[in-house]
Order: sequence, then C-alpha cells, then structure tokens
Amino acid sequence: MEMQKPIHLTGKDLTDMVQLRPQDVGKWAIVPGPKDRMDVLTKKLKDAVRNFSFMEYAMYTGEYEGMKITTINGGRFSADTAITTEVVCNAKIKNIIRIGTCGALDEKMQIGDLLVVDSVIRGDGVTPYYVDENFITTPDKKLTDTLIEIAKGMGSQVYTGKVWTTDALLRETREVVEAKRKEGAIAVDMVSSCLLTISQLYNVKAASILAVSDNVITGEMGFMNPFYYMAETKLIEIALQTIKKLEGK
Repeated sequence: MEMQKPIHLTGKDLTDMVQLRPQDVGKWAIVPGPKDRMDVLTKKLKDAVRNFSFMEYAMYTGEYEGMKITTINGGRFSADTAITTEVVCNAKIKNIIRIGTCGALDEKMQIGDLLVVDSVIRGDGVTPYYVDENFITTPDKKLTDTLIEIAKGMGSQVYTGKVWTTDALLRETREVVEAKRKEGAIAVDMVSSCLLTISQLYNVKAASILAVSDNVITGEMGFMNPFYYMAETKLIEIALQTIKKLEGK
C-alpha cells in the first residue's frame, strides 16, 4: 500500500489537534525560545489566557495597552521552531517577532549588543524540506526597520545584518565559521532561518531580533554576563513597543 495522504501530519492538523482557533489569538505573536522568557512576557499581558499546552510548549494570549498579543515558547532549535511556527501561522496570526540570542561573528560586537536580522544563511536541516537552495528568505522590511528604530531609541547598540542558522552548535569550527563570514554572516543562531522561511511561505510578516550571548571570534562566553540578561529583558520591551508603534498607539 502507498502512503494514503500527501503529508502525514500538517501544521493545520496540529493546530486543529490543540483546538486553536483564529479568534482565540492576536494578530501579533512574540516568540521567545525558552519557557522562562515567555513567562516574563506573559506577566506583562493583561488577562492572559492559556490557549494550549502541548508537551513542553504553551501559548498564551492577553492584552497590552489595548492590543491583543499572543506569545509562545517557540523552541531553541530549528526542528521544534518549525512545529511551533506552523501552529502560529495556521492559527492565522498575521505578524511574528522572534526574540532570541546569537553568537557574534564580528570581534567588535559585545555581549548584550542587539542584532536585527536582515537576511539569513540557511544552514539548518529543516528548511531544505520546505524550499530549494535558490529560495531567498526575507524578513518583513517594515517590521525589521521598526525594530531597529525602537531598539536604537531605547539606547541599545544595534547591528543589522546576515545571520547564519546552524543545527550543529558544537561544530562551529574555524573552517566553517570563516566560510560563513566570507558569505557575509555577522552572527550565528539556531532558529531564525527556519522561523522566517516558514512564515514567508505562509505570507505571515516576520522579523527576528537577537541579543548577543557570546562571541565566536574572540571566544568570549557571556551566558552569565549581566549585560546579556539585561539585553534579553530589553528584547521583550522592544517587541512590545514595536507593536505599539505599528498599531499607531
């Protein structure tokens, strides 16, 4: 017997499985990776309601200054990010802001600096199942530009540039890293190319803003650095203020 369905499990199937309806969510989603960052954001939302929880993932929707906003812990890696992004897009959310972290590929970038992604190198293992190698993943320009404007207005050191997304955290070798730098990458993460590509395929506007957690070139590790923690917190406020500006509030 041949496989009976063209796709065994789709994003719509998952969305239906967790009983998520478009009227239950906002037009905006702010998507951090880990649950603890989502919890901080959820506390800023008025009357936040849990839309669903599935395995270690959960989605909440509430109000912020009169705007209906949804958040989900979107995952730390491309494989789980693909699943949560499919759910967000199939719930008919119109705009996604990814708030995450990255490793700098430029010695000038400091722990706690911010990077707004304007293009990607797809080094993940998920997106080849969605698009061919000639596909150009492009974040939404207006959303990206507004993130930059808001972040700079809040006094952050902000970079804009190309991010290389990889699945192989422990194989960021000198040979590989220098090759990606020659392709124009100024940072590396494990999520952006997947989230932005899938969103683009669904015609959902998406952008990614990242806090520098370490510097791959100098070898500096900043995971215990207070500037890194402050930058993570600031990302939430930048995302909220970006939505506020684009909603004309």
